[in-house]
Amino acid sequence: MLAERLGKPQSYVAKYETGERRIDVIEFLDVAAAIGMDTRMLLDELTETPS
Repeated sequence: MLAERLGKPQSYVAKYETGERRIDVIEFLDVAAAIGMDTRMLLDELTETPS
């Protein structure tokens, strides 16, 4: 469960999911790491300039 991995209550994560709460970049990286994404690769892909 994502909330457990983040050390947060489920209601905290539910607010992301419903759009009640926006996350900042630090929280985004924490969530990405918690679900097993390589955050460096993710940021590289997000900042890549299209050819």
